[in-house]
Amino acid sequence: MAKILVIDDEQGIRHLLDTLLRRKGYDVVLADGGQKGLELFRRERPDVVVLDLKMPEMDGLTVLRQIHSLDPKKPIIILTGARTPEVEQQVRALGVSEFVEKEFSLHRLGDALKRLLKTPTQP
Repeated sequence: MAKILVIDDEQGIRHLLDTLLRRKGYDVVLADGGQKGLELFRRERPDVVVLDLKMPEMDGLTVLRQIHSLDPKKPIIILTGARTPEVEQQVRALGVSEFVEKEFSLHRLGDALKRLLKTPTQP
């Protein structure tokens, strides 16, 4: 079972993703901010990270840079409500695998996870 680390400061988003991803058969680990996310990344060794860009204590770009310094090939999906071409270019230059808007379709997120994990999910 693939392990997904969700790092997002919004409780509603974390709860929604936790519920939906578990139903699809993933093992889900949740972090409510960047510092906690980095701790869990080191301890849990997730297969994929779903990362919010806008967080109060430590922004997603900082978290992204630190994750890539620990594991440059780790697949990361950026989940954001503030997508601009400049931000997208910046995160893609840092090696982000996928970019999903918070006004997202759950199918898009599921498809992104399938592509990154290259394994079918359970219904």
